[in-house]
Amino acid sequence: MSKIASVSLARPLPEVSGELGRSFAEYGFAIVRDHGIPAELISRAEQLTRAFFALPDETKRAYRIEGGGGARGYTPFGTEKAKDANVHDLKEFWHVGRDLPEGHPLSEYMAPNIWPSEMPEFRDTFEKLYAAFDEAGRRVLQAIALHLDLPQHFFDETVEDGNSVMRLLHYPPLAPEDADGAIRAAAHGDINTITLLLGAEEAGLELLTQSDEWLAVNPPEGALVVNIGDMLERLTNGHLRSTKHRVVNPEGAAAHRARYSMPFFLHFRPDYVIETLPSCIDPSAPEDHPEPISAHDFLMQRLREINLV
Repeated sequence: MSKIASVSLARPLPEVSGELGRSFAEYGFAIVRDHGIPAELISRAEQLTRAFFALPDETKRAYRIEGGGGARGYTPFGTEKAKDANVHDLKEFWHVGRDLPEGHPLSEYMAPNIWPSEMPEFRDTFEKLYAAFDEAGRRVLQAIALHLDLPQHFFDETVEDGNSVMRLLHYPPLAPEDADGAIRAAAHGDINTITLLLGAEEAGLELLTQSDEWLAVNPPEGALVVNIGDMLERLTNGHLRSTKHRVVNPEGAAAHRARYSMPFFLHFRPDYVIETLPSCIDPSAPEDHPEPISAHDFLMQRLREINLV
């Protein structure tokens, strides 16, 4: 078995596209170094994330938007379930999305962000981090396009003003009442196009291989873990895999400390129609591919499955 690719985005994309594509086809995952997100910005964001989740529960809950599907603001502990799971995940989170100007044709799909008034520097930091994630994601998609023998900038328009969401995640220390089979994040696939994850250096992230074995993902400090989401798997007719993954409960001393991470769920534009790429259709089975569906309709379908709408 080959290894999960670990590539530097400082190299020319044609040099890394093949390695990334192989890893995404085999594992659905790759590790990306030299991604261009400043270390100082990451450090500041991590500090603010810890400070926000340390606020009193009633303060955090004031930023929950009822009926919003968790798309913006705060989602409390015990809310989200993985698809087909019987118990909730052991996590709470905050979502930052794309802010569109008033009157933008896609604004009906994206609510304005809200910001915690207790932390005046929160907005500036996370707007900058969102933009940096967005740019890194475009670079990864350009490499994926080359792997698929598409023009390098094929995906640029598909994600322009996309409904991408940055999640600030807090997994609290384990408690005795968590012993009912719940884990920090039950096995699931991501809904979106690709996910870029900061903070996976803390042990716990595992992916399910094609031989049904759980494989730990251990990136170096500051690197991104990138994985394929269901939307891109659908577009490529399974050529690139949206792999089930989970965050398992730690043992020993690690069980008594919190875990933090920041995934960026990069999405297509809501009005983009996910229709299988012609090059990914098997000529011997021309009907064997998913039906076209808009990115927004697919997202809503999946959010219902995980208890967020």
